[in-house]
Amino acid sequence: MKIELRKITVRELADGFDDDGEAGVVGFSGRLDIRPPYQREFVYKDKQRDAVINTVSRNFPLNVMYWALREDGNFEVIDGQQRTISICQYIQGDYSVSIGSFSQQRAFHNLQEDEQKALLDYELMIYVCSGSDSEKLEWFRTINIAGEELTQQELRNAVYHGSWVSDAKKYFSRSNCPAYGIGKDHLSGAVNRQDFLETAIKWMSQDGNIEHYMSVHQKDADAQALWEYFQSVIGWIGKVLPKYRKEMKGVDWGFLFHVHGGA
Repeated sequence: MKIELRKITVRELADGFDDDGEAGVVGFSGRLDIRPPYQREFVYKDKQRDAVINTVSRNFPLNVMYWALREDGNFEVIDGQQRTISICQYIQGDYSVSIGSFSQQRAFHNLQEDEQKALLDYELMIYVCSGSDSEKLEWFRTINIAGEELTQQELRNAVYHGSWVSDAKKYFSRSNCPAYGIGKDHLSGAVNRQDFLETAIKWMSQDGNIEHYMSVHQKDADAQALWEYFQSVIGWIGKVLPKYRKEMKGVDWGFLFHVHGGA
């Protein structure tokens, strides 16, 4: 893999930033794919996001980020998605942060002109990497384990990324996704860390071999079968136990669904 160090300003990074949900997240004049298929969802908490902006506003060094160069001359983020989105959302005016000696929350448009310029002129250190898809994927896995550790399901999504994973995320991995809407009282974990998706696949695989199930279905056009199965399990719970109790959260409902004739 070939690696080149480049300096990219915040102004350049945030130019053309657009978060279009399922259609993807782009920046750098539309040339940077901020959320490639193998990437995790945005998981930063407000404190982490605010720390990024304070680091940049004080001209402190921010951890180096990694991009991959594609064959068409555009780029994709290997490492740095959370920091990139935090920066671009702030420049876009999506949230406010206490900056410098000010205790009040200040959005980008509240900054003085010189403060805005200093933030936009801040230089980010980017390692641009050229290599095969397998090399990029392995580097993504290694780098992210060294940082905020990936969950096992996030790693599986990276390894088996494709049409099936992309469609499954619509049902199981977004904030207020359909699976959360009907299953939040019965499943534990966070949707954006892939806990609901992991549980659904575990239930449907019956033998608990999530990797095998994802390997078999990696090239499927959609994950409709998994979503329909999940709805069947949750619906069955409501029929056999219509009165909800807090002890029902986190139970292995998939196992019970198969054992007691739900399947």
